[in-house]
Amino acid sequence: MPLIGYARVSTGDQTPLPQSKALQSAGCAEIFEEHASGGIRARPVLARVLERIQRGDTLVVVRIDRLARSLSHLLEVIERLEAKGAFFRSLQDPIDTASPQGKFTLQVLGAAAEFERALIRERTKAGLASARTKGRVGGNPGLRAKDPGALRKVRLARQDSYMKRLNETAQDWVPHVRHLRPDMAWEDVLRIINGPLTLDRRWTQSRLLRAVKAYVRERFLPAEVLGRARRRETDDRLPAIVAAIKGGDPDMTLQAICERLESMRERTPRGRTSWQPSSVKMLLDRAEHLGLLLGDKAPR
Repeated sequence: MPLIGYARVSTGDQTPLPQSKALQSAGCAEIFEEHASGGIRARPVLARVLERIQRGDTLVVVRIDRLARSLSHLLEVIERLEAKGAFFRSLQDPIDTASPQGKFTLQVLGAAAEFERALIRERTKAGLASARTKGRVGGNPGLRAKDPGALRKVRLARQDSYMKRLNETAQDWVPHVRHLRPDMAWEDVLRIINGPLTLDRRWTQSRLLRAVKAYVRERFLPAEVLGRARRRETDDRLPAIVAAIKGGDPDMTLQAICERLESMRERTPRGRTSWQPSSVKMLLDRAEHLGLLLGDKAPR
């Protein structure tokens, strides 16, 4: 069972070396290090690790707080691993999803998170009911009076909240949009983005377009990504898709690309639903010939 380590420190002044040594002692063949705040979910190295992990692999950290700073983020990462048939282990915490004890601990954490959400809902309802009995009306007085200043503040707050939610998922879609648009149609970009995601995290085209427009407006993405898709010849569509998948993870194996294409329900050049590594290799060679493939390292 391959072990893949992840070490994180918050600032450039800190060193992940102690974590890396502990992960190496635990048997991790590969160790990824990242300098980023734990409060930021959109971490490029973590995103690359989650994309790279395959069935049977185990993601290992020294402590839970090196991976996530909130219970919801921890459970979200573990759900993504489980969807791939992979596992999670923390060396200094009683969590190892490959063991019955670790699964039980995870179930307890999930129940605790749901209990916390239920308590918050109940407190909110109780507070509103108490206010009504005392004759107080909930909400913002300025909004009730349709005051322009109050309306503007609420609009800006909603925009900030929306951008915060987008930032938490940016690693799922921004790299693909940046590299594939406008060369590829939105329908194909969407399928490439949704390929590795669990059902509850997948995007619709309207949601994706709204997110991209927001990032363009904030200048996080160039305006060109919203341009009209360039017309493609029928025979270079599949090479472009395979090249995009490989571009997202240059170390992805031919078999892993096959599985990704099947999860996208993409048919082979002969119209079949089951992909073979030889077909993927042929398309990669075609993509390289067309100049669609960055680099010349083919997957093994």
